Amino acid sequence: QVQLVESGGGLVQAGGSLRLSCAASGRTLRLYMGWFRLAPGKEREFVAAISKSGVITDYADSVKGRFAISRENAKNTVYLQMNGLKPEDTAVYYCAAGETLLTSGAVRIGYDYWGQGTQVTVSS
Repeated sequence: QVQLVESGGGLVQAGGSLRLSCAASGRTLRLYMGWFRLAPGKEREFVAAISKSGVITDYADSVKGRFAISRENAKNTVYLQMNGLKPEDTAVYYCAAGETLLTSGAVRIGYDYWGQGTQVTVSS
């Protein structure tokens, strides 16, 4: 069992930046990881994913060029650097990890573990 704890959310003005962190219990080398978000009245949305090695990343079109996902396996931590934030980025952001899929890539599905979420609010 893997436990994920997010941190780094908060209130920021449009155009500002935040960095989210996700600390995982245990070693993360075997886990592909990602970030998702849930805004009021909307379905959960994929944001970004990173492969086990950290070499391959994938982003939703809505955040491409503004957000960057990275990982430090030595610290069992994944990050989401968010720049150029917009009011439409307001949501609860969830870290996710998976090991079910036999993949060396960054994936948008197949996640087994989820964090509790951290609120990001962007004011206009």
